[in-house]
Amino acid sequence: MPSRLRAEQLDPEAQALLRGFNFATRRTVGRVPTVASMRRRWLLMSTLMARRIPLPRVENHRIAGPGGRLALRLYRPVEVKEGEPRPLLLWFHGGGFVLGGLATADAICRHIAQRSGAVVATVDYRLAPEHDLHAGRDDALAALDWLQANAAGLGIDPARFALGGDSAGGNIAAALTQRLAARGNAVPRLQVLVYPATNLRDPFPSRDENAKGYLLTADSIAWFDAQIGTRHANANAHSDDPLLSPALHGDLSALPPALVLSAGYDPIRDDGLAYAALLREAGVPVQLLHYAGQFHGFLNFDAVLRAARDALDRLGDALQQALAVDATASATPDCTLEVGAALRSPAAFGALGRDLLVGGFMAAEWMERSRNRMMSAFVPRAAMSSLPSAPPWALLATQLRERVASAYAPLEMRRTYSR
Repeated sequence: MPSRLRAEQLDPEAQALLRGFNFATRRTVGRVPTVASMRRRWLLMSTLMARRIPLPRVENHRIAGPGGRLALRLYRPVEVKEGEPRPLLLWFHGGGFVLGGLATADAICRHIAQRSGAVVATVDYRLAPEHDLHAGRDDALAALDWLQANAAGLGIDPARFALGGDSAGGNIAAALTQRLAARGNAVPRLQVLVYPATNLRDPFPSRDENAKGYLLTADSIAWFDAQIGTRHANANAHSDDPLLSPALHGDLSALPPALVLSAGYDPIRDDGLAYAALLREAGVPVQLLHYAGQFHGFLNFDAVLRAARDALDRLGDALQQALAVDATASATPDCTLEVGAALRSPAAFGALGRDLLVGGFMAAEWMERSRNRMMSAFVPRAAMSSLPSAPPWALLATQLRERVASAYAPLEMRRTYSR
């Protein structure tokens, strides 16, 4: 396990971002939100603070699912060439089984596709409270079956694939991996589980430790649990079911290697760490990435969080190695890497002054990236490609922030376990 479960304080950028989130939502504390309002809020948050990396091609498909037509999106980092199929990652979005969709997963999928070189697919699986938890898993399997059945026409290699997801999506990825192993199908080369919820039955100490102020709270977890239970004849039907709580599966030894990512200020941190430990005990190699100064959901804010970009880069690199044509069994190392901001100088103006300074740089960088996104939306692609690269003076805030961050709070990685 990581040498530090939780940093003494949040990484400076995470602190500034959460201070803004908590200020913006202070009037809603104590109110019971509706499903529609929570979905709108998460859609706004996860897209407003996310980058939208341009890719050569993004395709939208409608496929047959067990409950009707499903929306599926493919992100291609390169154009398909005859006889050169690309590896595949099927990604499942987070959102507590209640929120999220193709739009909330867009930035993560784009970044991973560009970094890994794999085709990334994501599916709009059915959500609670309209459907029970089994519906989403059935949709996930239907999406994978469709991708593999149509692999030749899609230009992907059905033998080189991985499954992944964040939070609730990590739960689905873990459960689907177990389901494939149980039915004797080819299993993925790698399962990517980002702050996953793998045990819906047992409480963990991290829920009390990180109960308030870190985006996902104890109150919001209780709200998600209420939405999940509304479609069950028995409200606790999911508690002991390994199809819904993959950590409760009796035998994990047949599973492929895993990359598990955890965050120190996450109420379900201990859930993901416990599943990583179970996999290792079963002989499954686990590359554990732990960000002790980050919070649940931080990958969705890669436009302003350096740690999010670092994590997505590491996920992409791990996928590139695992999905290579000549990949070996050691492509996924059994190790623990701990990443965090190292404060090299004291805050000259106190905590609030530091947050204002860091937040100001984050806002300036976000505005620069937003400007570029607006330009790409209105300028034809052919014209954009013919323009020269942006001169240094056009990205002053981004460059200045990188220099200050490198001097004040650089991201540092430590390998604290290796086998």
